[in-house]
Amino acid sequence: MNRKEKDTVSGTTEPLGVAVVGAGYWGPNLVRNFQASDRFRLRWLCDLDVDRAQRVLGGYSTVHATADYEAVLADPSVAAVAVATPAGTHLDIALAALRAGKHVLVEKPLAATYADGLRLVTEAEERGLTLMCDHTYCYTPAVGRIRELVRSGELGEIHFVDSVRINLGLVQKDIDVMWDLAPHDLSILDFILPDTVEPVAVAAHGADPIGAGQACVAYLTLQLNTGAIAHVHVNWLSPTKVRTTMVGGAKRTLLWDDLNPLQRVSVYDRGVDLAAPQEIGADERREMLVSYRSGDMVAPAIGEKEALRSMVDEFADAIRHRRAPLTDGRAGLRVLDILEAASRSLEFRGAVVGLRAGH
Repeated sequence: MNRKEKDTVSGTTEPLGVAVVGAGYWGPNLVRNFQASDRFRLRWLCDLDVDRAQRVLGGYSTVHATADYEAVLADPSVAAVAVATPAGTHLDIALAALRAGKHVLVEKPLAATYADGLRLVTEAEERGLTLMCDHTYCYTPAVGRIRELVRSGELGEIHFVDSVRINLGLVQKDIDVMWDLAPHDLSILDFILPDTVEPVAVAAHGADPIGAGQACVAYLTLQLNTGAIAHVHVNWLSPTKVRTTMVGGAKRTLLWDDLNPLQRVSVYDRGVDLAAPQEIGADERREMLVSYRSGDMVAPAIGEKEALRSMVDEFADAIRHRRAPLTDGRAGLRVLDILEAASRSLEFRGAVVGLRAGH
């Protein structure tokens, strides 16, 4: 939105007052991006450790550091709250903000359980407030371009998606590798797939070879409603770091390598073609049903922009124009649905578990 355009909510171009809750790992990144944005004015940084909050803000900041969340919510200059605290606290903090009439941005995952996430979505919808999930990777230029390529039909009907997110550590104490890393890949999958294509079931396998108390290596296999398949591999124990996603379509196949800044996205005009049986004679049918296509590889130009900056802009636009953000609360719910079903599958040694429909 042009800065000179009037805000559809307030009729002004004044920046939106925002408070960040949580000054730990992710909070400082949100603080930096809100401070850099002309759409917002950071008013508060709230953390149980006020000294830590003050260190994040620096000695010359005019932003208030506090441990008093009620004071933050009572401030009429605060229109929005960004929550960057452990997942188990998301429900109480975000629910209080919504009930105080604040728009809410929540770090992934949306909540610790699907039921908690649904309470937040319902509350926001009933109050007409914006609830957004910080699925950061969805705001990278590369994933934005992948979404365009998939949804435009340039790849053709999607046959498979294969994601790998592996590295050495950090082994978490409270959640397994699936809940730690897979939300990234699941949110990307939800973001890029056409609206008519969705996961309907998941099977998960995991292992804890080092005795950490939860799975350190996991594989998720999702069945899509079209008959296609999506696979996610997450691992805390790999000596090498790999961040790749392959999207295979009937026309072309796309490879995204997030660790290759010179060629993040490659599109291959290579694949398998299947001839219709009526197009060939009976004697040739068995041999000629499958043929292989080997064409060019194209590397689309991908701009560089910090994902969090784009995410902050999307949050502002959603609030100002009273529209659902690209990664709204329901997108967060769909990710939680898969994670909970995958956890049940792990308990039953890889059994296929159906997902909730129609949310």
